[in-house]
Amino acid sequence: MPIPTVSNATVSNANVPNPGMSNHSAANPTRLVQVRTKILKQNDVAARRLRQRFRDHNVFVVSLVSSPGSGKTMFLEQTLASMRQRGHRVAALVGDLATENDAARLARAEVPVRQITTGTVCHLEAEMVENALDGWTLEELDYLFIENVGNLVCPATYDLGESLRLVLFSTTEGEDKPLKYPTIFNTADIAVITKMDLAEVVEFDAVTAHKHIHAVRPGMDILEVSAKSGTQMERWFHRLETQRNASMTDPT
Repeated sequence: MPIPTVSNATVSNANVPNPGMSNHSAANPTRLVQVRTKILKQNDVAARRLRQRFRDHNVFVVSLVSSPGSGKTMFLEQTLASMRQRGHRVAALVGDLATENDAARLARAEVPVRQITTGTVCHLEAEMVENALDGWTLEELDYLFIENVGNLVCPATYDLGESLRLVLFSTTEGEDKPLKYPTIFNTADIAVITKMDLAEVVEFDAVTAHKHIHAVRPGMDILEVSAKSGTQMERWFHRLETQRNASMTDPT
């Protein structure tokens, strides 16, 4: 069965000058900052609307950000399948520039999945998420997972109305990701180090990785997992259940 796709190819990217813009305007940093500020403000309004909608329907929303190749899709596939088996009602939205490959993989978990094709936009925005939910009955969901476009820069400043944001990086990427991309770590709630089954092979230094994460975000929660071997995945599932239960009793 084909994966439902929401196309956002016409969404303008604030970082790409309009071809019809004069050279003076394109090179005017003040104008670019003004445009970017307006877009972010519009996104924040949409995100607040989404967050209230999710709260009203008791849907716990988790977004995932990472660079390409971090193992994010496998991690999410295992999460969807396991949470469904634990009796939870789950669904996923997947952002990608062009393909439906990730959505097709996630559909193997036998849960509702929709693809958001962003075209030239290197991140998801709240309005894209809002549009992608059209036709879904939120009352029938306990958890919604949002897999962002593989990118550790652009998604950092775009709130999607989520309850929890994860930033993932793998042992094969090295220990210095937090130092290279501090903003994304500062806007996330949990750092997930993936592919721990390969840590010894690639000589990954977990102590240094933790040190770099906490240098950027002191006290940040860290999970070390392997979706392939199952290492610490049960801890992650329990964390999801605990945080959703807490969010339902928290009046804020």
